[in-house]
Amino acid sequence: MSGEALMGDTGYGIDWPTVNRLAAEVQTVRDSGVEVCLVIGGGNIFRGGPASGQGMERASADYMGMLATVINALAMQHALDERGVPARVLSAIPMSTVCEPYIRRRAVRHLEKGRVVIFAAGTGNPYFTTDTAAALRAAEMGCDALLKGTQVDGVYTADPKTHPDAKRYESLTYLEVLAKDLRVMDASAVTLARDNDIPILVFSIRQPGAFADVVRGAGLKTIIRGSADEAATGVGGTGVG
Repeated sequence: MSGEALMGDTGYGIDWPTVNRLAAEVQTVRDSGVEVCLVIGGGNIFRGGPASGQGMERASADYMGMLATVINALAMQHALDERGVPARVLSAIPMSTVCEPYIRRRAVRHLEKGRVVIFAAGTGNPYFTTDTAAALRAAEMGCDALLKGTQVDGVYTADPKTHPDAKRYESLTYLEVLAKDLRVMDASAVTLARDNDIPILVFSIRQPGAFADVVRGAGLKTIIRGSADEAATGVGGTGVG
């Protein structure tokens, strides 16, 4: 879930009505029997990349971005708790007075108890994006799919905001995303998903009900997965789902 999604129509920070709407959508999916893990970005508060581009040392800028994701994760945890949905925040950067440290077996146990697990602070390392953190956690947790909630309802041939004639892809292979440099996710995230045979579903988090629709196999989205040729040659790994 992009950090920008949490600011709704405001220009910065957290819009609580939007956070509550997203929490309600997570609740709907969780109540349907699906185990849900969340990775939330921090772009509504701070983005390390632009800061480093303005002269800030890259590692420090990235750490600041990771801390922004913790703020967003705690906001989502609160919204879920208010709805009676048990949730736990696990941070890749230890901060025991605020949330739990990320331990994979602990995260698995939370899921087994019916809790929503929210992963914060990215991978805990600079130079890695939230996309890569999401793909890494999906692989570690044995997720059946990685759903990327963004500002548009799929992957397009060009930015639909600036190119009204852009076409949306119904499906793509991992290699097509990389070869065409579509940048829906960074290359390391796509490669990690490919190596572990985790399909990526890109949809609009701004569309009410879209999360549940995509989980049910409906709604507008773009599916990124391996081709038959990739599977035949072993590309895509052994699978985790």
